[in-house]
Amino acid sequence: MYFNMIRWKIIIMILVSVTIGGTYLNAQTNFHRDSVLALMNKACQWQINEWQNGRIIKLPKTEWENAALYTGIVALQQIENNPAFDRFLCQTGEECKWNTGPRRLFADDYCVAQMYVAMYKKHKESKMISAWKLLADSIVARKFDESLEVIPDIHFREWTWCDALYMGPPSLSMLSSVTGDQRYLKKADSLWWKTSNFLYSKSDSLFYRDSRFFTRKEANGEKVFWARGNSWVIAGIAHMIDNMPKKFPNRKKYLTLFKEMSAKIAALQQPDGSWHASLYDPVTFNEKESSATGFFCYALAWGINNGILPKKKYQPIVEKAWNVLVTCLHPDGKLGYVQNIGDKPVAASYESTNVYGVGSFLLAGSEIYKMKIK
Repeated sequence: MYFNMIRWKIIIMILVSVTIGGTYLNAQTNFHRDSVLALMNKACQWQINEWQNGRIIKLPKTEWENAALYTGIVALQQIENNPAFDRFLCQTGEECKWNTGPRRLFADDYCVAQMYVAMYKKHKESKMISAWKLLADSIVARKFDESLEVIPDIHFREWTWCDALYMGPPSLSMLSSVTGDQRYLKKADSLWWKTSNFLYSKSDSLFYRDSRFFTRKEANGEKVFWARGNSWVIAGIAHMIDNMPKKFPNRKKYLTLFKEMSAKIAALQQPDGSWHASLYDPVTFNEKESSATGFFCYALAWGINNGILPKKKYQPIVEKAWNVLVTCLHPDGKLGYVQNIGDKPVAASYESTNVYGVGSFLLAGSEIYKMKIK
């Protein structure tokens, strides 16, 4: 009996050692440019196949879910210059007649303009941005003087929810960057700070999803700060800074906001490298959430690459985030642990997926690929 116990202890120790060693080896392999690119291609190709098979990607193709995916495919295409990805994006634009969604002032419906602008920047075909430019002109001319308190239909006219800051402002600022017309950036800037001043909690360095959440509490009594909503905001800051002149008057405000959020987000990272659906209640929502983790990973890596965040402090956070994102990827390339469509924290699972999660995964990989890693 004694020798049997010793034998089993030795076997267990060997198994643990092999498991830990294998995990460490895989983690090292994952954070390698060739591996990152291969994983991005795998996830992207799975999602495109689902599109072509008529599954998963939701119609119409101008919807925000798809628009977030397109931003990720654009980032991958810029790294690899794969003609297949370019054809996919251009074909999608043609199918949409290079127009935004039907609700003209609803940020969800013109997030797709970011892809149109990216395609215009590459191909210089005016049809790619002509419809968006007309709508943007109407946005520039509009006052937007309503309160951001949530009332019926207000979100069709104002940016009343925090994730709108990924959809609306970058779409306008990108148009400025390719046309040279600063009116679009100035409008994006004024509306950004209207929403930010209303929803940003300075004491928490996080954004409430909308005014309904100012007084809500999680099961543990903490404030409700939605991971996905905040991840879209910090990614939106990166897009805004990317598309504004270095001497733009409010640039320093964006940099300050980005640094504040980055520090808080880093402090809230879970031991496995992920962020859960609710930032202040990772126990009730006890599973990783890959779409928020992807956007946070992207933003922090972007901050390092642009000299805004110190590499020594933030690269280990990015590396852990990427490695846990890889564990969300199924063998066939499907990305799991994506919270379903909603407006508040909801648990995710290995089987739950959606296109915006893939978009965030591709964006994260694109910035990691640019980092000085092997």
